[in-house]
Amino acid sequence: METELAYDLFPYVRIYKDGRVERLMGTDIVSPSLDEKTGIQSKDITISSNSAVSARLYIPKAAMDSLQKLPVLLYFHGGGFLFETARSPTYHNHLNALVAEANVIAISVDYRRAPEHPLPAAYDDSWTTLTWVASHSVGNGPEEWLNSHANLKKVFMAGDSAGGNIVHHMGIRLGEEKLHGIESPDAIMVHPYLWGNEPLPSETTEPEKRSLVEKFWLAANPTTTGCNDPLLNPAMDPRLSALGCKRVLVCVAEKDILTQRGWYYKELLRESGWNGAVEVMEAPGEDHVFHLWNPSCDNAVKMMKKLASFMNE
Repeated sequence: METELAYDLFPYVRIYKDGRVERLMGTDIVSPSLDEKTGIQSKDITISSNSAVSARLYIPKAAMDSLQKLPVLLYFHGGGFLFETARSPTYHNHLNALVAEANVIAISVDYRRAPEHPLPAAYDDSWTTLTWVASHSVGNGPEEWLNSHANLKKVFMAGDSAGGNIVHHMGIRLGEEKLHGIESPDAIMVHPYLWGNEPLPSETTEPEKRSLVEKFWLAANPTTTGCNDPLLNPAMDPRLSALGCKRVLVCVAEKDILTQRGWYYKELLRESGWNGAVEVMEAPGEDHVFHLWNPSCDNAVKMMKKLASFMNE
């Protein structure tokens, strides 16, 4: 007898009622290495002995022989909280290119995924990693690459899709809990996974499309109150004005179902009384995370340059 499906999120993942998970993409992994093309060195590390969170670190090889301290980028991968990892070729290649373009040190977080580890596991692991980074602020943390080469006065958080949602959530938490060692990191949210019960003006009302976005959230966060959960709909969060970031860059793609949410996020921040600076960059004619699948296209190259200049301002 065939097991009943709890969530059919084809072509990404299927979740069965007996707890079995069938990930249909984002399952390949690559080892850390010295990338000859970009000159970026990477390695995998465990963040803490009492937690399941690990990360992949990236550094320009040339920086290892230099006294110059580099900005630090904390990166959260996408995949609807359900699939992909920091070790997938897609993200490994993206981080190599981004680190080379921006000349930064990056920590790509391998947070625990739903449904085996429903939210808030991904948020908890991301916060654990943020506090781990902060522990290097006086140069005596557990990781030598950060002690020797990181400038923790310039910290950035970035992520795409579900990772963009994590960036927002980390910003909210930083507004509530000051983190000793990191002052107000700047935030980059690429095609962020934000949503709400009611369609925005010019947002799709097609039930099938809306249902897929909503099912991802329910599968990742079974105890949620729904799509107006403040974790998914920032309009419902009274803490928004205290977002603990000084600058926010939101990247959206014209054909992406989540585009209107990115623009709305800018509006919400401005209306909330938050006193930082926010800007939106839209890629015409593109769809969700197009830059990961087609990194050499014009819009992806423009976006990469924008991310780098944002981190080097």
